[in-house]
Amino acid sequence: MFRWLWIANVASNIGTWMQNVGAAWLMITLAPTPLMVSLVQTATNLPVFLFGILAGALADVMDRRRLLIFTQMWMLVAAGVLGWMCLAGTIGPWSLLWWTFALGAGAALNAPAWQAIVPELVPREELAGAIAMNSVGFNVARAAGPALGGLVVGLTSPGVAFVLNAVSFVGVVIVLYWWKRKPVEGAETSDSVVSAILAGFRYIRYAPPLQTVLLRSGVFVFGASCLWSILPLVARAELHSESTGYGLLLACLGMGSVCAAFLLANMRHRVGLNLLVAVGVCLFGVTSFALALLSQFAAVCLFLFAGGMAWMTVMSNFNTAAQSALPEWVRARGMALYIFVFQGAMAIGSVVWGEVAERFGLRVSLAASGVALVAGLAMTLRRALPGSGSIDTRPSLHWPEPNVVVEPKPQDGPVLVTVEYVVNDDDAHAFRLAMAGLERIRRRDGAVSWGLFEDASTPGRYIESFLVDSWAEHVRQHARATMADLDVEERVRAFHRGDGPPRVNHWISAARHKGR
Repeated sequence: MFRWLWIANVASNIGTWMQNVGAAWLMITLAPTPLMVSLVQTATNLPVFLFGILAGALADVMDRRRLLIFTQMWMLVAAGVLGWMCLAGTIGPWSLLWWTFALGAGAALNAPAWQAIVPELVPREELAGAIAMNSVGFNVARAAGPALGGLVVGLTSPGVAFVLNAVSFVGVVIVLYWWKRKPVEGAETSDSVVSAILAGFRYIRYAPPLQTVLLRSGVFVFGASCLWSILPLVARAELHSESTGYGLLLACLGMGSVCAAFLLANMRHRVGLNLLVAVGVCLFGVTSFALALLSQFAAVCLFLFAGGMAWMTVMSNFNTAAQSALPEWVRARGMALYIFVFQGAMAIGSVVWGEVAERFGLRVSLAASGVALVAGLAMTLRRALPGSGSIDTRPSLHWPEPNVVVEPKPQDGPVLVTVEYVVNDDDAHAFRLAMAGLERIRRRDGAVSWGLFEDASTPGRYIESFLVDSWAEHVRQHARATMADLDVEERVRAFHRGDGPPRVNHWISAARHKGR
């Protein structure tokens, strides 16, 4: 199924890149200003900024297969309408931006679910390879799509490229319809989409590894967005090329990305993830700076090939780091925020660099973005990215069932959980340090408050307490625990010197009895 989805998605991505070439070139015809051309990129990426978090919550609480079929059909219709309007001659710059935005909205709802199904399709040990293969497929499409798009636009019109993009979604819908999705261990259940969104934000607030990925990817994409957003103008104004030449420039970026994909696994083992990302960021900065100086088409193609290798190196490692830091129950929401940061940085950066280009020229904008990339790397280099396999996010299911006489109702709460430890005086400081890590886990997985208290009459006797909104949310805490969490809990419990394991009690608010 991964293979068939991969093939269908490559075909769809080729159509998407043809669409991108057609939209950018059509805007140059309709409103040839740097700001309007940059707004095409903004219209494509802004929907993720607006709807990405909602999309992640939907993908975690709904059947991902059905959600993907819906979003693919949405994009098919949007691309078809855009193609019809273009061929009919009724399209203007703002209607182009509007339907591009509609396509982007479908992509925004589609992306988190698509990212989240990868671990369902391959074994855990093949996850990094599957992510790399998805990147290969995307960049194969990036290499072929722009060239085909430039050819189609040059020989016919952008409307034909839009119609071909609509047709490209059909294969994905068929494969998704055939997919018999199995229940996933560790999948989330939630009362509502709103509570799922809040749970996702809470998780990310207490997940430093994911925060590092978000920070570093956002800083990089903001600087890199300049090259992507104003490349059509570079092709036309600086290199004096038509749509075919612009397609070839994008194809050089894509071919560089494909070459890098086949070298990444070996390079990651030899060089290390963090050094590899640093080299990639610097190389993309050099590419942007080189485009500010060069005027020969062949030389620009060579540097764009190198830039494609850098882009693939950086973004593939960011994606792998994000996937590695997320457990199944919150995977789509975490990846939604990753995509949200990526597309938001791309959208904001496109406007900023487009405005800089309009005021000071294309070359100044490209040079400034190259400097921004290197400066951003220097500011974030201390935050190390989590490597593949460094965090075991498999469900551990190690929490025992709560010892209750009468099963509470799901809405009953708040629920206070207390855990009693007995610790030697010599271990008190190390115990409190270990509990700080456990606090982060409790809060990340559902606790709205947490505390650690020592018995004033019995030194060494500690009570850990955490409060959860409802009994249903506490039951979800049991399912959310991972193997990495188990390691932290075992380090804490190694300090316990009492008879038997730490004593756990569950206290439910007496106010729940009102009206019964």
